[in-house]
Amino acid sequence: MTLNQICRSLFVLAGVVATSAAYSHAQTTEMAVNARENQSVTRISANSAVITPETNKPKADYLNLTRVGVQTAQPLPLSLAEAIRKALEANNAIEITRGDVRFQATVVEANRGQYDPIFTATPTFSQTSTTGSTATHDFRINSNLFQFIKPGGGSYQAFFNNSRTESAFSQAQISSGSISSGGTAVYSSSLGTTYTQPLFRNFGFDARRQQLTIAKRRLEQTDLDFRTQVTNTIDQVQNAYWDLVFALRNQQNQEANVNLAQENLRQIEAKIEAGAAAPLERAEVATELANRQSDLITATQQVSTNENALKQLVLRDGSSAEWTQSYVPTDAPVVGASPISMDQAMRDAMDNRYELKRLQIQRDIDDIDIRYFRNQTKPQIDLNTTFSLQGFSRGGANTSDVLVPLITGDPALNTSAFLLQQIQILSPTAITVPNVTIPGTPSFLSGGFNRSLSNIFRSDAPNFSIGATISFPFRNRTAKANLAGARITKEQDEARTRQQEEVVVVEVRNAVQAVESARQRVATARTARENAEIQLAGERKLYESGKSTTFLLFQRENELTNARNAEIRAQTDYQKAIADLQRASSTTFRENNIDVQSPVKIK
Repeated sequence: MTLNQICRSLFVLAGVVATSAAYSHAQTTEMAVNARENQSVTRISANSAVITPETNKPKADYLNLTRVGVQTAQPLPLSLAEAIRKALEANNAIEITRGDVRFQATVVEANRGQYDPIFTATPTFSQTSTTGSTATHDFRINSNLFQFIKPGGGSYQAFFNNSRTESAFSQAQISSGSISSGGTAVYSSSLGTTYTQPLFRNFGFDARRQQLTIAKRRLEQTDLDFRTQVTNTIDQVQNAYWDLVFALRNQQNQEANVNLAQENLRQIEAKIEAGAAAPLERAEVATELANRQSDLITATQQVSTNENALKQLVLRDGSSAEWTQSYVPTDAPVVGASPISMDQAMRDAMDNRYELKRLQIQRDIDDIDIRYFRNQTKPQIDLNTTFSLQGFSRGGANTSDVLVPLITGDPALNTSAFLLQQIQILSPTAITVPNVTIPGTPSFLSGGFNRSLSNIFRSDAPNFSIGATISFPFRNRTAKANLAGARITKEQDEARTRQQEEVVVVEVRNAVQAVESARQRVATARTARENAEIQLAGERKLYESGKSTTFLLFQRENELTNARNAEIRAQTDYQKAIADLQRASSTTFRENNIDVQSPVKIK
């Protein structure tokens, strides 16, 4: 055997060893995936590792694949279920919509506050004086309790008023033949209630009940928006997770391809030293190696991009320590063997899509507006009733009878006294002025506030009134226009509902088709990868026997790398299509065993 033959045999043996070492990891993973492909599975697996931590992977020579700001020494294993849990706890978009629900709950509570009773107290002190008269002092304290009543739309006001006045006019209001006026304070107390009840307009439905009912329905809408955001976020997490799986697998495949090129370079350098190859062949291999290294650098960048996208979804803020850690997905893509039922997916979507439920609530709100504006077209007829108890008293009043002359007073100021004076001057014995008896103030009217309060409950104290307020605008164009506008809005929302139903139909049909296409792509990609391995093995034998060229060998190696990437891309696309189908059919919570609680209790 010649020296050239011995060297060629060594080169062939080295090539076989290098090829076996370069493909061993990828083939092991593919065998694990192929063993599971016959299982009818649509749920995500959480048991099998798919990515080798970066610390255990062989690094391509002459390349620094360390990602900026990421410590790869202690990678963080992450399952899909764990990623979803992190997102549910920390995702900011979910937190914002959760806050929307809590805020709308405060709006509902604020509208309920319209029916809270309101207590009002008004104490007042006043001093009144006119030219030439002594100032009087008055004190009043009025209090009332007011409340709207939800059933029927009426309102009541209970009042309790008390006053003390020294005004002669006020005293005259309660003066009679048996009560003198002047010189004492008058006390007054009143206790009663008024009630107003709409009988026609606002009886069945008024503005307050409209606002409260709509606020409750808006709360239900914001809760549906919250659930929609949670569904969309879970879908985004699933897509980001599988994109990271693909990016890491692509990085591994590109690294294996670089290692093959490095081995080819070592072999060609050995041939050149042995005189079995021209030095020019080294440039061809070095060029291919540089191209593959460039692809590996790009693949590493894509890993960072996809990992950051996932971290943005599952981390609360930019100061989290996990930003400096590398994620290692532990779930492998599992492909179901059976097609998805279009009819079942469509039924799930029509029954569960939150967008459709939201539009149904919007139509209910339209009905509320129509009911209210139809009520406003009616005439206003309100029943008004009042019942009160009044009590009076006078402080310092004389309760005994008083004997006084019939005519008294200053003749300069009193006409009767002046006439009497003149008559007595002309005939001192002609007229005798008789005395009259003035009864004292009754005992039940003598006293202060205590007496006026007790007088409230005398049999002669009750007062009541009953009446009606009748009002109606001619033509009533405002209410009629509002009613017509509410009906038009409902027609628009019915059209929006039909439009959204068509959107849902399209999304479900496209999602089912995407799942089926990805499922079939997995089988074809696996076949392409298996044939690419066979082609590379054959091409390497031809190259080692001198019947092929370096260019063709590199082409076969690149084709195998692309086939492997196409296979893992098809597998991850299948999982992403499953996630999109779960979102489109609104089965995300059910398929991922998630129970979402409303941020507030809706009642």
